[in-house]
Amino acid sequence: MAYLWIKSLHLLFVMAWMATVFYLPRILVNLAEAGDEPAVRARLQLMGTRLCKFGHMMFGFAFLLGLTLWLYFHISGGWLHAKLALVVVMMVYFGWSERLLKRNIAGVPLPAPRKLRMFNELPVVVLLAIIYLVIAKPF
Repeated sequence: MAYLWIKSLHLLFVMAWMATVFYLPRILVNLAEAGDEPAVRARLQLMGTRLCKFGHMMFGFAFLLGLTLWLYFHISGGWLHAKLALVVVMMVYFGWSERLLKRNIAGVPLPAPRKLRMFNELPVVVLLAIIYLVIAKPF
């Protein structure tokens, strides 16, 4: 019973973190398109900053619950190593998005909106691979 509760909570926090992973790049696109509207830019930068803090908290909870599943319920297998590698890729992506936001707040211009839109699609592919690995456990 504890296993199912911990796994459910892990999934809940992963979903909350993934919402930040998906939404932060969209905020960056909006920032790149905001032009010289200081009020809009300030609002988007504030939203991005708050979203980053939320994302870090959600990832922390997801990580601790995932660690609990691994240590106490002995979840293992080659699929888990592949999944964790893709989670690291997602963490790097999130960190890169956060870095772009912080640099923009410091006055550094963002890449073109079109590049940011393409950048925004990357986590969908990675998440699909993660979901497949967790469900199918192919190795």
